Amino acid sequence: MAPRAPLIAPSILAADFARLGEEARAVEAAGADWLHVDVMDGHFVPNITIGPEVVKALRPHVKIPMDVHLMISPADPFLEAFRAAGADIISVHPEAGPHLNRTLKQIRKLGAKAGVVFNPSTDPGVIQWMMDDVDLILVMSINPGFGGQSFMPSQLAKITALRAMIDATGRDIPLEVDGGVTPETAKQCVAAGATALVAGTAVFRGGPSAYAANIAALRGA
Repeated sequence: MAPRAPLIAPSILAADFARLGEEARAVEAAGADWLHVDVMDGHFVPNITIGPEVVKALRPHVKIPMDVHLMISPADPFLEAFRAAGADIISVHPEAGPHLNRTLKQIRKLGAKAGVVFNPSTDPGVIQWMMDDVDLILVMSINPGFGGQSFMPSQLAKITALRAMIDATGRDIPLEVDGGVTPETAKQCVAAGATALVAGTAVFRGGPSAYAANIAALRGA
């Protein structure tokens, strides 16, 4: 069976921060499936981006799900704020707190979907015994903290391994990839089992008039 067309989640990290509302509306109109929001704290990763208030400000601008990736530690004290701000999916790193399972259950209790994010060095086995509590898996194909990095081919084997773990559950858990995603690397990710792609530069390059073509090129993978 041929791989299905992936969901496309433009990362606002690559958008014009002076026009975030307009940028969010533009990528939704161009065919984006989710809006990806990278939250960085300058502690867990070497950069600082945005907090719940920006998510809250963006929420009225789009109807598509807001896919919020927390690159923060600890994450637990901020789950409620991001959910209240409008996050539909909240994803955390296993390294961001001592009890990943408890964090995922709390995200679900708040009414959001719970995601787990794998750094390049993180072993997929960390979720082996708790797949029933996972709603999304995100593989970082770069080291998190900055946009515009090159794709790490070493992560394709991890995507394949996680695909097998998902298929064994019989559940339709999105397998997302973030980092250096272009039309070329997207093909490799989808072939390995990815069903959702985060893209910043590859979507926002060229300005609003190019967004639809950029998204179509990624989906064509």
